[in-house]
Amino acid sequence: MELAGFVQPPQVPGERPPPAPPPAERALPQPRPLTPEGPGALSELGALLEASGSRRLFGDVSPGTLGELVASLSRFAAPPEQQQEAAELPAKDSAYEAVAERAVEVGAVLLRLLAKLEAARTEETPGEPVVGVILRRVAAPIYIFAVTHVVDQPWTNARSRVVARELLESLVQAAGCGSVAEFLRGKKEDEEGRFAAVMGLLKQELTKDTWKRNPATKHVFSWTLPHVTRPWLSHYLESVLPPSLLISDDYREENKILGVRCLHHLVLNVPGADLCQYNRAQVVYHALYNHLYSREAPLLQAVLLCLLDLLPVLERAQHRQQQHPRAPSHSDEVLQLLLTHMEAEHRLALRRLYARSLPAFVQRLGILVVRHLKRLQRVIVGYLEVCDGPEEEARLGILQTLRCTIEHAWPRMPCRLPELLQALLRMMWDVHTDQGPTPEPVKAALLQGATECLILLDRCSVGQVKILLEGVYSSCEESCVRDCLRKVRENT
Repeated sequence: MELAGFVQPPQVPGERPPPAPPPAERALPQPRPLTPEGPGALSELGALLEASGSRRLFGDVSPGTLGELVASLSRFAAPPEQQQEAAELPAKDSAYEAVAERAVEVGAVLLRLLAKLEAARTEETPGEPVVGVILRRVAAPIYIFAVTHVVDQPWTNARSRVVARELLESLVQAAGCGSVAEFLRGKKEDEEGRFAAVMGLLKQELTKDTWKRNPATKHVFSWTLPHVTRPWLSHYLESVLPPSLLISDDYREENKILGVRCLHHLVLNVPGADLCQYNRAQVVYHALYNHLYSREAPLLQAVLLCLLDLLPVLERAQHRQQQHPRAPSHSDEVLQLLLTHMEAEHRLALRRLYARSLPAFVQRLGILVVRHLKRLQRVIVGYLEVCDGPEEEARLGILQTLRCTIEHAWPRMPCRLPELLQALLRMMWDVHTDQGPTPEPVKAALLQGATECLILLDRCSVGQVKILLEGVYSSCEESCVRDCLRKVRENT
């Protein structure tokens, strides 16, 4: 059997038949499709590749035929298509187990093909770079097949992952690269890698109507994107931004997180000027801002991290366009919404997340945080009153927020001194009298944080805290609280 017999080229109805093949290919048998009904086809194809001489194999079969062969093999071992994405993919079922077994066989065939290409490279004439032409045709589909099966998914097993990993390493080596990143982006900035070819194949399945049919497509895209970094990524922004937005706009939390992480990678690795062109940054911002209404902590964490890196890009562009640099910014808008949610939040997971994230947004605004002091003070006092478990993440985050607020907005702090001082002292007493499972190092961190805040308040109020604490210090008999107050009194 000849190699071309495994490939059935696609034909469009009404299209003229293709021209007659070259003499070398005219002798090959009529192509037939590769289907699961032919269980011995893969082993027969592997044996054919093993027995064929490299020079004769690649001399008789065109690069286009080999490209169709690889594409056909990849489809044969692809996960079954779905009409609509299921609520949750099954851990393992018979269909996926069959896909994993087929992937092992297909991977073995493709490994033989790459081995033949390596052997042919040593035999080819310098003026006839046949291997390079063939590799350019087969590299992208082989890469997509390998990445589909290289990580733990319902349609993989231990054997298929090992074969896929070996195939990916062989492909990178055959391309003369030292890593997957070099394979995709090129070794130098002016060198074109294979990312454009990979995205050319993925783009067909990353449309609004098709991206959920193949459950592996989004994983291949999200696994590939992080390997392409600055400065290469800006060249492909038009092809990677739409699918990232599409995945992040899904109704499933898993897909939203996947899309937000892709958007975060774009924000970190695309120059701000390119990101702001055609209002792309605004589009990304609105997509992320809508997710702030979510009630899922993992999604909110991914969104807040991405916003912290996107806001400087947006505000630099806003500063260049506006005559009033102190005009309300996107950071003001995000902080206002966060504080609104924090005031009414009762779920501990979200309270901890908001409290951990808040200091970075206060730091981001700097002195302009004075616009939000009234609501920010209510949030700080409210969160200091409530114990949130052994690790006290919310209280520790709020103490850090208070420190940042005092450092940036210290001229406005003296008028808020009574309420903040009362909240800090009450928290210190609660921590001291707590008989729960809170570890001693956590209690010490809370008392240390409160002491630092009291010292900062005393500095910005020109010693008013020392005066107000005189009566408390003289009547306090608890050693740990008294030590904290002594540090405030002795600080100059």
